[in-house]
Amino acid sequence: MNQDRQMLKRIELAADVFLTAMVFIAVYAVKRSWLAGPFEGLIETPNYSLLMLMIIIIWYVTLDFVNIDYRYGAKMTFPLVMEIFKGVTVSIAVLVVCMYIFKITDVSRLLIFLFYIMDLIVLNLARWLIDRLVASKRREGYFHRNILILGSRTAAQELIDLVKKQKGTIIRIVGCIEINSEDVGKTVSCKVKVIGTLDDLRDILLNQVIDEVLITMPLNEIKNSEWYLSFINTFGITVRIIPYWYIRKFMTIHAFHSVKVEQFLSEPALIISRIQKNQDALAIKSIIDYVLALFALIITSPLFVILPCLIKLFSPGPVFYKQIRSGQDGRKFPLFKFRSMVMGAEEQQYTLIELNEADGPAFKMKDDPRIIPYIGKFLRKFSLDELPQFINVVRGEMSIVGPRPPTPAEVEKYELWQRRRLSMKPGMTCIWQVQPSRNDLTFNQWMDMDMDYIDHWSLWLDIVLILKTIPAILIGHGR
Repeated sequence: MNQDRQMLKRIELAADVFLTAMVFIAVYAVKRSWLAGPFEGLIETPNYSLLMLMIIIIWYVTLDFVNIDYRYGAKMTFPLVMEIFKGVTVSIAVLVVCMYIFKITDVSRLLIFLFYIMDLIVLNLARWLIDRLVASKRREGYFHRNILILGSRTAAQELIDLVKKQKGTIIRIVGCIEINSEDVGKTVSCKVKVIGTLDDLRDILLNQVIDEVLITMPLNEIKNSEWYLSFINTFGITVRIIPYWYIRKFMTIHAFHSVKVEQFLSEPALIISRIQKNQDALAIKSIIDYVLALFALIITSPLFVILPCLIKLFSPGPVFYKQIRSGQDGRKFPLFKFRSMVMGAEEQQYTLIELNEADGPAFKMKDDPRIIPYIGKFLRKFSLDELPQFINVVRGEMSIVGPRPPTPAEVEKYELWQRRRLSMKPGMTCIWQVQPSRNDLTFNQWMDMDMDYIDHWSLWLDIVLILKTIPAILIGHGR
């Protein structure tokens, strides 16, 4: 199902790029030949064929990267329109930046503006037209997916009830099949009845339109179950098995981002996870982390000369501060910072524990006497003490964006639900770091924001948080 959805997404993406290319050609023709007065004509200098090639590449990469999930055939809503607006606007911004980088000059601003407006209109119009077509076909029952259920007990009843609660669903339950003939004719739920036994399966598949067979009874109750599975597949019909294990109830009560079957060595295994494990996106995140961290270290290299001198000037001792932190899944690693506190600050913390202003296992103190005079507060206010953590990112121990790495002592005091924040690689910034009132947040609010980041993570969210972090640093939200 996921592979089909990915393939469909690629087709939809290709359709968007094709329509965008057609829009550019049409706008180019209008601007070149059809507009009158001061708006007609185009300068011959720019290579418009190269520009269209750039548009095709940028739109394909950007619309996919922005992770736009607006399907063709989906109902036209305001959020859908805003998703299209976001995708096209980001793409046009990338195009303008690329034109500047590659010094593609003398391109008509009116051409770019008309192209932007028309692309928005055409992509929205295409979806509206397909929405109307799909709606009319749906009313005719064209898109109905006919489901035959093997079983009529608890799992089947719950499944039927769930389908009936869905508004506008395309799923149609044809009926149920049971093992015993005495069950034939009984109502299972919502007027869905048992329409036959396993002996009637062949006639039902031959004489009715069946798109999928759902098995909700334990396979060990079906004699020669392997034969029936093979027999159904002979018709080219998909078989979906609803697990009838004790864990099924647990899975329906709790929310999961991922429930799938994968091979473990040579054996099929069910994977249940609340953590998003999009390996392709996580690989892209790692590449972005590495590139941005190297770039940041190059840009800030003068500070790695200036700040150590200032630290030495106001406090004797090492320039860098190294502390063991808990990383992804509890792995320990040394976190690097510019030292902003006097020597022996960790030992002194126990004498200040009663002055802790933070709840939970974290320690915070507004006027901490351990901070190095003058330079220490400056480093913390503008988060300059965090710069060496780009080294941790290059080493693969941290990410640019992610929950802040706690100390092992803090982790020992976590409640069970709080330990899930260790399921992602720790980062230099996250949701709570970009809050104007971040220093006034409670520990539980901080944890909730980290969990929200983990549950809704995407590459686009990382980009947004990075962009929000920059002004937060310049304004000086640190403490």
